Amino acid sequence: MTETIKRRFLLTEDWSAVVLGFAIIILTIAGLGLPSPSFKWQNASDLAQAVFAAVNLKNILLYFLFFYAFALLGARITGKDISGVAKSFPVVYVLTLLASLAGGFEGIKSLNLETVIFCLFLGLIVRNFIKLPEWFSESLSSEFFVKIGLVLLGISVIFSDILKAGSLGLIQSLLVVLSVWYFSFWLCKKMKVDNELTMMLSSAVSICGVSAAIATSGAIKGDPKKLSVVVSLVLITAVPMMIFMPWIAHQLGLSEEITGAWLGGTIDTTGAVVASGTLVGETALKISTIVKFSQNVLLGIAAFAISVYWSYTKKEVEQEQKPTLKVIWERFPKFVLGFVIVSLVFSFLVAPDITESIKPQLKNIQGFWFSLAFTCIGLETSFKDIFGKQNRKPLLAFLGAQGFNIIITLVIAYLLFGYFK
Repeated sequence: MTETIKRRFLLTEDWSAVVLGFAIIILTIAGLGLPSPSFKWQNASDLAQAVFAAVNLKNILLYFLFFYAFALLGARITGKDISGVAKSFPVVYVLTLLASLAGGFEGIKSLNLETVIFCLFLGLIVRNFIKLPEWFSESLSSEFFVKIGLVLLGISVIFSDILKAGSLGLIQSLLVVLSVWYFSFWLCKKMKVDNELTMMLSSAVSICGVSAAIATSGAIKGDPKKLSVVVSLVLITAVPMMIFMPWIAHQLGLSEEITGAWLGGTIDTTGAVVASGTLVGETALKISTIVKFSQNVLLGIAAFAISVYWSYTKKEVEQEQKPTLKVIWERFPKFVLGFVIVSLVFSFLVAPDITESIKPQLKNIQGFWFSLAFTCIGLETSFKDIFGKQNRKPLLAFLGAQGFNIIITLVIAYLLFGYFK
């Protein structure tokens, strides 16, 4: 009975991200003073006198306590194993600090390499060269941390931007999702990829990566092992895409608006979209995030459509209860609502001087959530499961579909955000 009552009061990861994001904003408005640690250094003297100064070490400790408390609270309200998070988070934090030191070096910054890239690479090195216990891997929260950061991102995006870019982003998303999903489905069938993998892979490439793969797996009651393969493919291909696509856009002379739309419509994980947009600039970050949100909005509708298709085409599920419109709301990414609400509140209800006074602190907190998330993504990603012989066809199909996605989305983004804008 007690367990039933506890479960009743648990929140989903999306709702928890919204609640914690709002809590951080309220605390900041109420006067929370959380100075951001400095990781900028040019030589050994800077490292000793600035980064390792007593005041900065104190700020690093305060940051740890703040993020640790929210990570534990998130685990508590989502029903996750608190003891696992309590033990793994300090490791994630230390790795993120090391990556921040690397990203803060002036010689690195001149190359336009952001901290999140070092967080990702350091996590990948640890994950693939050190055997991590199962409890450690299960306690990681990359998507959760990204969602909290994205709720906070709403404060820096005024609602007129959402209306302007969102309408174009929604048009782009509809065109991209339909064309890429169909192409991916056709390619998987040509390569004789099994039905479950075909559905998950097509959704992941065309809609929004990991979230779409998970939603599709739930809609068709898919094999968790196959889902793991698709998720791993999404995470690994996101790494080179988030690094090289901004560079390619620069070489092509694309504007930040077109680049942001291209990144947001192509890269399959929200965190990687944020990281790649950050590499280009503030405008690209906003556009890429809004375009990605436009695709996220379609997730619930897509999951519903897929579940209807699967129910009526698969004999083994014909006798089960047919899907209802309730599925749309269940699959809808609630953290998108959090982002929009924050943007609405700070666009129309909060005085501009208050917004300007708290924006720097919230932006630093938001950025560190992204850094923690990318350390976790690296720690969650294994190369071993991806390149096995049994997964060769899904890998080739995924790469082929992603290649088509990159080209068609660039054309659509160029037309919508360049020519018709």
